[in-house]
Amino acid sequence: MKKLYVLFPAFLLLISASFIHPPKPFTIQGVVEDAWQLPLAGAEIRVKGAKTSILTDKNGAFKLESRDSCLTISITHANYEPLVGQIACAGATNRFALFVPEPKAEEEKDMALMEIVVAGQAASRANAKKRKQPAGGIAPYIPYSSDDAPAMNTENYDVIVDNRFYATNKEPLSTFSIDVDAASYSNLRRFINNGTLPPKDAVRIEEMINYFTYEYPEPKGDVPFETLSEIAACPWQPSHQLLKVALQGKRIPTENLPASNLVFLIDVSGSMDEPNKLPLLKSSFKLLVDQLRPQDKVAVVVYAGAAGLVLPPTSGADKPRIKEAIEDLRAGGSTAGGEGIILAYKTAREHLVKGGNNRVILATDGDFNVGASSDAEMVRLIEKERESGVFLTVLGFGMGNYKDNKMQQLADKGNGNHAYIDNLSEARKVLVNEFGGTLFTIAKDVKIQIEFNPAQVRGYRLLGYENRVLAAEDFNDDKKDAGELGSGHTVTALYEIIPAGVNSPFLASVDDLKYQQTTVKENPSASKEWCTIKLRYKQPSGTESRLLEQVVKSQKQGFDQASADFRWAASVAAFGMLLRDSEYKGSADYRSMIRWAQGASGKDPGGYRAECIRMMENAAALAGNR
Repeated sequence: MKKLYVLFPAFLLLISASFIHPPKPFTIQGVVEDAWQLPLAGAEIRVKGAKTSILTDKNGAFKLESRDSCLTISITHANYEPLVGQIACAGATNRFALFVPEPKAEEEKDMALMEIVVAGQAASRANAKKRKQPAGGIAPYIPYSSDDAPAMNTENYDVIVDNRFYATNKEPLSTFSIDVDAASYSNLRRFINNGTLPPKDAVRIEEMINYFTYEYPEPKGDVPFETLSEIAACPWQPSHQLLKVALQGKRIPTENLPASNLVFLIDVSGSMDEPNKLPLLKSSFKLLVDQLRPQDKVAVVVYAGAAGLVLPPTSGADKPRIKEAIEDLRAGGSTAGGEGIILAYKTAREHLVKGGNNRVILATDGDFNVGASSDAEMVRLIEKERESGVFLTVLGFGMGNYKDNKMQQLADKGNGNHAYIDNLSEARKVLVNEFGGTLFTIAKDVKIQIEFNPAQVRGYRLLGYENRVLAAEDFNDDKKDAGELGSGHTVTALYEIIPAGVNSPFLASVDDLKYQQTTVKENPSASKEWCTIKLRYKQPSGTESRLLEQVVKSQKQGFDQASADFRWAASVAAFGMLLRDSEYKGSADYRSMIRWAQGASGKDPGGYRAECIRMMENAAALAGNR
């Protein structure tokens, strides 16, 4: 019995020590990849029995802390088949691969009827077939339109013809509308990640360049943006120069943004019944809901066979109610896009916040096929509605029947912007990291006009912006629509310059004029000026533009001496020209382009430049390293 008295205090001491100094938790690390062993950012890791989850980072990596040395986890990603019941252990190499869903043996028929609720009443029911899932991920998904034969891929892109070189003494003015959209970049990433090069007309060089953030200085004073320029040697044409013209929008902290009146206009038609469409859309909008403040209001309008209001304007403080309305959405039926747009704008107008951020956020694959479905009708409708002061953001989803051209037009004419969401990481970038820029406009109808000095510049070519080029007289016309600049947004444009005295095959010979003569002004003070940059912009609610001017003088520096941002923009432009197989790509090839990009990756917050370099390497392999 005496021995027992000795052991009992020791036992208590051991127990108390375990509470005072609990065992150190195990660290379990892992990586999630796709079929090509490329990291998958934004994959959701959920531990069995846990209520919370984590997402993989830009490198596809995750880290868990646990009292157990091994955990049972499930891994999900909007674009891939889920993995359930996986074991991850501390000290082990935990690598997991997700695959694009394989096609089913046969199509399922007679999908459950979908009901759209309009102010608490049933509006319509529509039957829809489930489309086959993408196979293997190598080729772009081709939807099936009938039980018998596959339809052709119906993705639509506007034809792009590369801007040509202009002789300065004949056409000294270059005028274009700014573009802050980045849909083209994430869309072509989708193609490359699926193992194929994108169609040439899907490649818009200006949207590739403007996908990235740059280290530009903040504007000062009452002007909402800073104007910058830089000149250096052109890496793919050694005798030419590159001129960079850039704008940096003023950053407004989220807490200082005016109250938002948002209407989520969500396509729930049958074509949205794909893993990378409505399910990804729901996850994306929930990320946006998390950014809302109590003073913000959100309404949800959906459209399929008919349009309906499924959530009246609701305070951002009531996030569970908004998320529940989004989660309950189901896909089915035809696409009454016109009706949906009319109802969404009506809802936004009825709850307009004076001086606030009034915006319709349209999320769709762009496949409008009922009602006002022609491009002309849609454009007229949007142009009319924008006069109310309600702006438009267009978010694209999916593949196979993606209507890029229609979505571009809607965003352009609706005083808005266009983004393509190919995964949850892109949704986080657009709707969380760039929340203010995506949703709040600081300047509208922003136009740039550059007058080149023929004494310094023999010829010039604007890289990209083919669909944004304006006539010279449009610059002074305040009725002419142009692009919008959001909070913190940057705009970067590149010109390839043929300096005076340099012969070039890109400038065609033209006979001298018979009735008039072109002369260059003798102005010694302006002899070193390459060009004059003029900008016009309006306040978000204004009708009259303000004019700004800046002179760019000659700069002598090699490409390697240029800023990292300059070299990065040039590398991305070269990437676009290679994907388009442009006649102006000069000596650029994938190997040299990758080398330029690697030397200009800089600080790279978010790892987006590193991801782009991996895309360049994959594109080089797909192109046969041409």
